[in-house]
Amino acid sequence: MKSADVAAIGARPGKYLTFSMGGEEYGLEILSVQEIIGIMKVTRIPRMPSFIRGVINLRGKVIPVIDLRKRLDLELKSDTDRTCIIVVQVQTGEGAVTMGIIVDSVSEVLNVTAAQIEPAPEFGSNISTEFILGVAKIAKNVVILLDANRTLSLEELHEAAALPGHEGDEQK
Repeated sequence: MKSADVAAIGARPGKYLTFSMGGEEYGLEILSVQEIIGIMKVTRIPRMPSFIRGVINLRGKVIPVIDLRKRLDLELKSDTDRTCIIVVQVQTGEGAVTMGIIVDSVSEVLNVTAAQIEPAPEFGSNISTEFILGVAKIAKNVVILLDANRTLSLEELHEAAALPGHEGDEQK
């Protein structure tokens, strides 16, 4: 695959943090990941979309937490001892927002080459795949590469950033 093809896909070769949800493997560009923490008590905020589980206090900073299972319309499942929160930085028009993404379990960091990346499959005009950067073929497995910036729409990011106690970060 030529680099122009990869640019059109959106996924770039590089390191991806992989995680599991619903028996499938997903990946986020490692550069958007700040840290991984164990599941902790999440304070629910009234009148938020159902996929925004609430907020957590992470070392004195209140950050919104997204339940990625709900966001991707996967079957709901109770948290386990392997459930964790991936803390990511997502870009908005006003700068970066720190948020947590709840996943079933974190797998590993993979180095994905351009030759392993293919565009997201087409499912027709009624199904949105804009949050998928591409699909990586790793051995006999498929890893869905997600775009942390597009996992939530701009409007949803603004709602999350407006949660009590969350100021929205300035780019560091």
